[in-house]
Amino acid sequence: MTQEVQEAVVHIRFEGKSHDIPVSECDIGQASSDEQIKTAVAQFLEVDLDKLDNYVVTHHKNGNFTIRPEAVFG
Repeated sequence: MTQEVQEAVVHIRFEGKSHDIPVSECDIGQASSDEQIKTAVAQFLEVDLDKLDNYVVTHHKNGNFTIRPEAVFG
C-alpha cells in the first residue's frame, strides 16, 4: 500500500473567499516567520500587505498554515 503525500498549503479566507495556496508557490516553509508568510500570501493574492494586518498565522504540525482574522472578544 502506498501512502499519498499531500503538499502543505496555506489556508486563508479573505474577502469572502477561501484559498488553499500550496506553500511551494509562496516560497515559504515551517521556518518562515508570520510576517514572511503574510508577505508571500499578500503577493500571491495581489493585495497590499496591510490588508492582512489584523490576521494571525497558525502553524500546523503537518506543515500547513492557517491565516485568519484576529479574534476580538468583549
